[in-house]
Amino acid sequence: MAQIPAEKSVVLDAKGLRALAHPVRVQLLGLLRTHGPATATQLAGRLALNSGATSYHLRQLAAAGFVVEDAERGNARERWWRSVHQLMRFSSEELAEREPEAAMAYLQAVHNTYTMRSQQALNGLQTLPRPWREAFDMSDASLRLTPAEAQEMRDEIWLVVDRYRRAAGDDEPEDADPVWVNVHVLPDVDNAEQEATN
Repeated sequence: MAQIPAEKSVVLDAKGLRALAHPVRVQLLGLLRTHGPATATQLAGRLALNSGATSYHLRQLAAAGFVVEDAERGNARERWWRSVHQLMRFSSEELAEREPEAAMAYLQAVHNTYTMRSQQALNGLQTLPRPWREAFDMSDASLRLTPAEAQEMRDEIWLVVDRYRRAAGDDEPEDADPVWVNVHVLPDVDNAEQEATN
C-alpha cells in the first residue's frame, strides 16, 4: 500500500472552502476522485441533475483548483474533467473562525454526502455479493475521552486508513472495488451543554 503523494493532497484554504460550500460540488469531486475522469453529462446522470448545472459547478471547482479538463480525452464537443487531488483535509480552527458561514456550509455539504452514500449502500445491501455484505459495517461507540485523546484516536484511525490506501498505478487485487470510509469524531453536544449549565 502507498500513501498519497503530497502533490495529490490539499489542505483547504478560504477560497477552496467557499468553493466547496455546496453539496453538489462535494459530490462531483467525490465521483471524480473515486471513478476517474468524466464528462458533465455523465456526472449529471449519476446525480440526477441537468448537464448545464453540472457544468457550472465543475467550472467553479476548476476555478478553485480542484478539477481540470482532461485534455487527453476531450474534444470540441465534449469536455472531460478530472480531479487534481485524491485527498483533502479541513482541519484549521482559525480558518473556521474567519469563514464561519463557509465552514458550516462545507461541513453540512460533507454530512449530506455521507448521508446519501450511506442510504445508497443500505438500498443496495441485499443485492451485493456475500463477501461485501459480510464486510459491511455501520457501527458506533460511545467513549469518554479528553479532547487530546479524541484527536489522538482520530489520527490513529487515519494512519490505519492510509495503510490501506493505494496510489494511482498501484497493482490492486482483481476483486478490489471502491469503498467509502467515513470517520466521525463527534462530541456529545447535549452533554457539553448540560455540563455548562451546572
